[in-house]
Amino acid sequence: MAYLSEEIEPKSLGMAMGLYISGNSIGGMAGRIISGILTDHFGWHMALIGVGVISFLSSLVFLFILPPSSNFKPQKLAIKGLVHSMFSQFKEPGLIYLFMIAFLLMGGFVSLYNYIGFQLITPPYSLSQTLVSFIFVVYLVGTFSSTWMGMLADKYGKRKILQLSLIIFLIGACLTLHPNLWVKILGIAIFTYGFFAGHSIASGWVGIIATHDKAQAASLYLFSYYAGSSIGGTASGTFYSNFGWSGVVTMITVLGITSVVVSIRLGIITKANTKWASGTGLSSKNLS
Repeated sequence: MAYLSEEIEPKSLGMAMGLYISGNSIGGMAGRIISGILTDHFGWHMALIGVGVISFLSSLVFLFILPPSSNFKPQKLAIKGLVHSMFSQFKEPGLIYLFMIAFLLMGGFVSLYNYIGFQLITPPYSLSQTLVSFIFVVYLVGTFSSTWMGMLADKYGKRKILQLSLIIFLIGACLTLHPNLWVKILGIAIFTYGFFAGHSIASGWVGIIATHDKAQAASLYLFSYYAGSSIGGTASGTFYSNFGWSGVVTMITVLGITSVVVSIRLGIITKANTKWASGTGLSSKNLS
């Protein structure tokens, strides 16, 4: 994320970040399908080994193919300065709201995908683990939405498209309550579309708002993102145990509505804070 924000021209950053997030969606889909098939045939140990090998090979490809950065300025490691610069990121209200959106979105996303499988392998659906894993082909809509909505955000403003993405996220979650399997799968697809679109826009926005140490700002965004995964994924398990699938969707809905409220507040601050446009070649329209 930091690499893209430093190396890609601002007017193309939304699309570039969308392409990056589309890689996330392809990886998420492939990981679930491959691990599901390997688990069915060889057990979960082999599934973990398979994912580990793929990750190692991908790291080698990344190492040798990524072009060297031209705008990055390396600094000597100084713990005091590192801690100071980290906490200084929280002085920018816009970043705090983006960290919150990352936490809320990922908490809802992981909650749905963690427990929808349990719902589908039980009656009346009684699907096999392999069939359940192939439902995650809907991740492909995230591959499309992250790029497409990133382009729309560059054109019409990040605030508007982010809020639209969050509403799509909510609609998809609610559709999974329908008992018909095909409607439920459609809901998963819509939900996934909204999630990857929102994540793409929010992550790209971090690089614009951060005035210094962009890699650190991106790291804090991802920390919030995966904290949401851990905490939200665990909490939703309690909801599933006590209230079933409707309990999980209720929790996701609360997270989604909260993220909409946060995005509205972010939009208000964006309009009032024109300094985010300085030095980026962006107009206030692009930011809001």
